[in-house]
Amino acid sequence: MPASRPQLMSFFEDLNIPVSTVDHEPVFTVAESADLHDRIPGGHTKNLFLKDKKGNLFLVVALHDATIDLKKISAVIGASGRVSFGKADLLEEVLGVTPGSVTPFSLINDRDVQRVSVVFDANMMEQETLNFHPLLNNASTAISAEGLMAFAKACGHDARVLAVSEEAQKVTEDL
Repeated sequence: MPASRPQLMSFFEDLNIPVSTVDHEPVFTVAESADLHDRIPGGHTKNLFLKDKKGNLFLVVALHDATIDLKKISAVIGASGRVSFGKADLLEEVLGVTPGSVTPFSLINDRDVQRVSVVFDANMMEQETLNFHPLLNNASTAISAEGLMAFAKACGHDARVLAVSEEAQKVTEDL
């Protein structure tokens, strides 16, 4: 059975990772969440649940306005061939969330098997505060980038910070 919001909050508390949560109306897309950006400080995000041709699963997390080219991302994240979005039933089976509620916090439901490879966009990780749904899309939980990495590690995942967005790739090219 997937973790609940109270279980997630308890897990943060056990790890001494400070978070704060704001309840709001359910939002299902980045576009629907636009007004939240003014009300809730910090980086707002999008989460892509992807599958490659060999069935490998990826959770790619970037800023809400990041441009991600699915044709190019395969090479960056180490996928076998092109990637596509994972189906809703697979998302629910592996991460215990439904479309519209995808979040890196759902890694709490992938602690035993670690079926998902986790990739955080480099640009996103430069934000002091990041906002994600706490397993349901009717709230946003703020966490530091450092706290996010610690959370992923505590869930058994070695999250990689890569330049997956076109914006992060441009910064890397300019260096």
